[in-house]
Amino acid sequence: MTGLDTEALRLRAVTALTAARERTALLTSCVDDSELTAQHSPLMSPLVWDLAHIGNQEEQWLWRAVAGGAALRPEIDSLYDAFEHPRASRPSLPLLPPAEARAYAADVRGRVLDVLGEARLEGRPLVESGFAFGMIAQHEQQHDETMLITHQLRRGPAALTAPPPPPAHSSGPVAREVLVPGGPFTMGTSDEPWALDNERPAHTRIVPAFFLDTVPVTNGAYQAFMADGGYREERWWHPEGWAQLREHGIEAPLFWRRDGAGWLRRRFGATEPVPADEPVLHVSWYEADAYARWAGRRLPTEAEWEKAARHDPAAGRSRRYPWGDADPGPVHANLGQRHLGPAPAGSYPEGASPLGVRQLIGDVWEWTASDFLPYPGFRAFPYKEYSEVFFGPAHKVLRGGSFAVDAVACRGTFRNWDLPVRRQIFAGFRTARDAEPV
Repeated sequence: MTGLDTEALRLRAVTALTAARERTALLTSCVDDSELTAQHSPLMSPLVWDLAHIGNQEEQWLWRAVAGGAALRPEIDSLYDAFEHPRASRPSLPLLPPAEARAYAADVRGRVLDVLGEARLEGRPLVESGFAFGMIAQHEQQHDETMLITHQLRRGPAALTAPPPPPAHSSGPVAREVLVPGGPFTMGTSDEPWALDNERPAHTRIVPAFFLDTVPVTNGAYQAFMADGGYREERWWHPEGWAQLREHGIEAPLFWRRDGAGWLRRRFGATEPVPADEPVLHVSWYEADAYARWAGRRLPTEAEWEKAARHDPAAGRSRRYPWGDADPGPVHANLGQRHLGPAPAGSYPEGASPLGVRQLIGDVWEWTASDFLPYPGFRAFPYKEYSEVFFGPAHKVLRGGSFAVDAVACRGTFRNWDLPVRRQIFAGFRTARDAEPV
């Protein structure tokens, strides 16, 4: 995105905002108003809350902060403040009903597009290279992923459809793991215009050599862990994870249930056999960590993950994505809710890293071993509640994005984080091991 002229930046921003709104419209028009206002799980907001929250954030940052416009609905700001009201309490709030929420979001968007057509995309950090517009496009796409999680949690018939991912290429067997050489690499970014504060600044990390799985851990591999008593052996589990198992009777990934000798899963209103070749999905950090221990391996650190995803040993530099600097396309990664599930392990060879690691971007978020911490030189921008308040050992870092994430909110430096107990998110993992000392 560097070096784009103002008109190209405007076009990129319009395209990103429009794509996000089209996805929002689909996610909120495929069910009736009673489903929009219902809370399908205490873990998630009613869909109508997300809809108006998207509009309110856009109003606050693009209409008020960028354009200097007067507040349109100041009385609703506190209703849609994610820090003021936990998700479980949001159904009891006097939320805008669906028609009013749609009209509000549309009004804001019309004003914002007028602002974008005239705005100088320089001179202030908030608007430099269209940052605020990119930030809001990312915010809306992140809520589109959140709303897709709500769709997964809702009961009832399927409301969403999408074609399946393309089959994996049969270009020969894929090696189980690759060696990532040790040494320094550039982590994070200082020049990606729409990168968020926790991705900044670029800095040098030294990572010892390690081996990394070429593809994410599959359902088939995970079932071997289950069949070997993985959920019954305390020795594999972090103490807090073991306590979660005992308290909630967990014996499989979320949405799975036994079917004789096999397993079925529920996905967006449909029940189907668990496919062995897909990356495992809906597992907590504790489950990922336990599997890795059982396999005699470990989860990669965040720095290891990013080095495998971005570092080009031949050129001695970090790329934007595993395949290079070009924006993701359909041949590179499973993104943008084009498909409502991960592709088989080994798919997207054109999206592989220089070392041959596949599916680092898209398909499933990947748990890492790392706590969510600031980079050296971190500065909160434009507000500390985006990242800073979450720093510390309570949250674990996830990398790479999932099939539910749009490309605008997914890149080689992008950092996601969540509590290690979370299972409803579209998360899986891959494992690593130390390289033998030479």
